[in-house]
Amino acid sequence: MNTDPTGASTPTTAAATDAHANAPLVFITGASSGLGQALAAHYARQGWRLALVARRLSVMQAWCEHLQLPPWQCRLYAADVAEPASIRAAAEQCLAQQGLPQVVIASAGISHGIDTGCWEDLPAMQQIWQTNNLGMAATFIPFIGPMRTRGSGSLVGVASVAGVRGLPGHAGYSASKAAVLAYCESLRGDLRGSGVKVTTISPGFIDTAMTRDNPFPMPFLMPADAFARQAAAAIARQSSYVVIPWQMGWLARLLRVLPDWLFDWALAGRGRKPRKTPGDGQDKGGPQP
Repeated sequence: MNTDPTGASTPTTAAATDAHANAPLVFITGASSGLGQALAAHYARQGWRLALVARRLSVMQAWCEHLQLPPWQCRLYAADVAEPASIRAAAEQCLAQQGLPQVVIASAGISHGIDTGCWEDLPAMQQIWQTNNLGMAATFIPFIGPMRTRGSGSLVGVASVAGVRGLPGHAGYSASKAAVLAYCESLRGDLRGSGVKVTTISPGFIDTAMTRDNPFPMPFLMPADAFARQAAAAIARQSSYVVIPWQMGWLARLLRVLPDWLFDWALAGRGRKPRKTPGDGQDKGGPQP
């Protein structure tokens, strides 16, 4: 797929654009892998137009070519959600070139193991929060005003069951996902009555590259395509909050009410995600426990 110097795919022919102008549009971050890519594949199969955002433009190009997506259906934007100016530029290009999306999904996220007693892990924690929290806000902001004016639209924040309680060795990620839960809840209240809906999706364990190095059991592990189908259904229903798979929803409720001593005991022997440092090349393809 051809791209222009800004990283967006080149415009399609006028005839192709006109023929599919009424197809709904979804804007997805973290689209080069993981949950973001799975969601993109699902919406592509449903005939939606795609505005896909990730740092790795070449990976998205190869994916679109593999699926043989027609040029009218997919436009790509190279951007890093951790850099507000970058994601803002991608959102503004989308608005100018494709129009206002019906759905915006903030799926980009990273997960590093953290030792909170080590100074050298502080930059990794900062990187997690910059990507998972400020990146989500920067993704939504360009679309909130236009959606309010139109009186419709869906903003979707991908959180995690890991945000329900703080997990040992996972301080940065658990804190970031707890913040996503609170942020989306606040945003939902801010937009009440505007016609703009906010959906928070908390994945459990989904089979992606991000979970495959987890050194601990992953109950109810779900294929990424099954997750995408259920997530899209929740978005279509305009659900305010959903845990996928549903079994992890019950586990999340249990974790929330466990007394501290029992929670600490239950997690005492749990394996920990490997520590990583900023710039290690981990993709921002969607958060999971």
